[in-house]
Amino acid sequence: MGITRQDLESDRLRTALCSTPVASSLLPEAALEQSLSEALAGRPEDPALGGDVWVFGYGSLIWNPMVVHTERLRATVHGYHRGFYLYSRINRGTWDNPGLVLGLDRGGCCHGLVFRIPSHVVEQEFRVLWRREMMTGAYHPRWLRIRIGDACAPEQRALAFVMNRSHEAYAGRLPDTSVVERLRHAAGLYGPAREYLQQTLLGLATNGVDDPYLGRLWRQLQAGDTADAGRAANATDDALDGVPAPLPASPHETV
Repeated sequence: MGITRQDLESDRLRTALCSTPVASSLLPEAALEQSLSEALAGRPEDPALGGDVWVFGYGSLIWNPMVVHTERLRATVHGYHRGFYLYSRINRGTWDNPGLVLGLDRGGCCHGLVFRIPSHVVEQEFRVLWRREMMTGAYHPRWLRIRIGDACAPEQRALAFVMNRSHEAYAGRLPDTSVVERLRHAAGLYGPAREYLQQTLLGLATNGVDDPYLGRLWRQLQAGDTADAGRAANATDDALDGVPAPLPASPHETV
């Protein structure tokens, strides 16, 4: 199952999940609306934008934004870095086998993309974003410091979703081996967890952004696939070792 903008506009996913065991993990509608209202009230006033706002994408928003925007530019967030810090029990995993997705956590910086949302549709587009990113309350929406383009560019503000460290799905900093294991074997409503990593890497590369951390995880994931394939081939060879070779046919036999 994929997710479409129509799904978010109609709140179809939340409606479907309300009748399942995961309903207890969903952020109450009133809390979601309050969070949305607070973010809209705190939007920065930048005369140069004429009421438009920036939204910062560091994961799936890069390759599947699904929001109306008039510009898409490379940008850097300062004070936060990207990592696989959130267990995914719906989108990229299950309750029994959670996957992992990206979150922004404190410290460092993060290179990604910003999307310019026109002033007349900000509330409409933020509601779509909230239904996508804030379904379980695992993130805090924040207006973060960004620089668009190079390090000498003037500082601006963009909305971004950062990790809620008090959320039960917060994974913290995991070793590479644990992250790769989750990415290799988990899948949820939106597809395999490994696909999430692959699409994010491709989206970043397409926009000229290199992330050594994500690249390292992808190489480890591929190395594990190669090792698995080698073990499977060896197991097949071992099984065939005990099978006698067929006898040559007699010149007077037909086969």
